[in-house]
Amino acid sequence: MSARNYNQEFQDNAERNYFYDFDARLRRYMLDSFGPWLADGPTLEMGCFMGAFTALFAERFSDLTVVEGSDELISVAREKVGSNVKFVCSIFEEAEFEPRFSNIFLIHTLEHLDDRKAVLERVSKWLAPGGRLFIAVPNANAPSRQIAVKMGLIEYNSAVTEGERLHGHRVTYSLDTLEQEVRSAGWKVAQRGGVFFKPLANFQLDKALESELINDQFMDACYALGMVYPDLCASVYVVCERPADSKANA
Repeated sequence: MSARNYNQEFQDNAERNYFYDFDARLRRYMLDSFGPWLADGPTLEMGCFMGAFTALFAERFSDLTVVEGSDELISVAREKVGSNVKFVCSIFEEAEFEPRFSNIFLIHTLEHLDDRKAVLERVSKWLAPGGRLFIAVPNANAPSRQIAVKMGLIEYNSAVTEGERLHGHRVTYSLDTLEQEVRSAGWKVAQRGGVFFKPLANFQLDKALESELINDQFMDACYALGMVYPDLCASVYVVCERPADSKANA
């Protein structure tokens, strides 16, 4: 398999709309979901895209490092966070870090990777004792996606659509397939769940909010409902720990 050019992938997709008001809300809801499991201490973000999540992490963590394979994306993200965040331009398969991080985030990034198991195994070497890995991915079984399948717009729930493929997706997860893949790479799943019960597509939620057909109370209710029905959320997540007998840092 030839090496991927992450700068080129970014340029090829620069005109595609992957930015929605809903995404900003989802990021906040996701951090709220992670809240009880977060620790103070050095934090690593794996993949920053254009820095939206990086800015939130920079608000929360005073010692933040970002590893990203595209120097162009690093330049964009750096503008959002200033000089206090350390950026490392490297693909995950070649990055080298000491085992110092209390929190490592793979947020809407795992589905982009070619050799996911190798990366998941490698990441365990970067955690400090007691540290956690937070993984979130788009959910194949979100109601909005299942509706699209019934409409004939998507072949089946876990299909990688052409738009997703162009954006760099390699796989579409559900909660059970995400958990299975993480466990097979040697991780202990300490928590699993979903973020935001999603009845509509991103652009439909944006239009409904803009027209005031729905409001903040409706959105907060969908977030609360997602705790009841994690399999029907916009994103699914796992909070991972190294098993007590792990030799990862030996």
